[in-house]
Amino acid sequence: MSDAQTNNTAKVVGGVSAAVLAIIAAVFNIEGGFVNNPQDPGGATNHGITVAVAKKHGYVGKMSDLPKEMAQGIYFKDYVKAPNFEQLVYLSPAVAEEVIDTGVNVGPGQSSLWFQRSLNALNRGGKDYPPIKVDGKVGAQSFAAYKALQRVRGNEKACSLVIKLMDVQQGMHYMSLTKLNTFMVGWVDHRIGNVPLSKCAKEKVST
Repeated sequence: MSDAQTNNTAKVVGGVSAAVLAIIAAVFNIEGGFVNNPQDPGGATNHGITVAVAKKHGYVGKMSDLPKEMAQGIYFKDYVKAPNFEQLVYLSPAVAEEVIDTGVNVGPGQSSLWFQRSLNALNRGGKDYPPIKVDGKVGAQSFAAYKALQRVRGNEKACSLVIKLMDVQQGMHYMSLTKLNTFMVGWVDHRIGNVPLSKCAKEKVST
């Protein structure tokens, strides 16, 4: 690899890393600090990380003392890297933020399914691009479908359409959780529409 290629690669990696850090920072702003609501089945949480997830990553201290840096690392490992959402940042930082934030709230597997279903719903019955397998595993097929949507609709419109459909599915999911409706106002207020569509207009992503 030439020096020029190395420099270009470093710029791309650095840019994506900065974008991911910005997304995680946005999640922190929504999740807040330590909470231990007895009605929350997730139990004690800090920075949005549940006690079970913290323990899985080797944390043995009080949840109220969970370091923000550790929470940041957990977010990256479990909610960005593991479900392959990091690659989506190359295509659309705003959509990546929506998918990652949704994954933090309902699980990356569910977020992946909603992203794939959104792509299939927008292909006009296969006229614009072939339907993809909805298996909760975001990979080459899902990325190819999103790039095809960008080519057909343009980057800004593709971004806004997917975010809208993600929000629709997330809202319907909340409405199905009747036993947890004590949290409904907070979920809707903080999680639906929290990635503004104006971010789509700012994207300068090459397809």
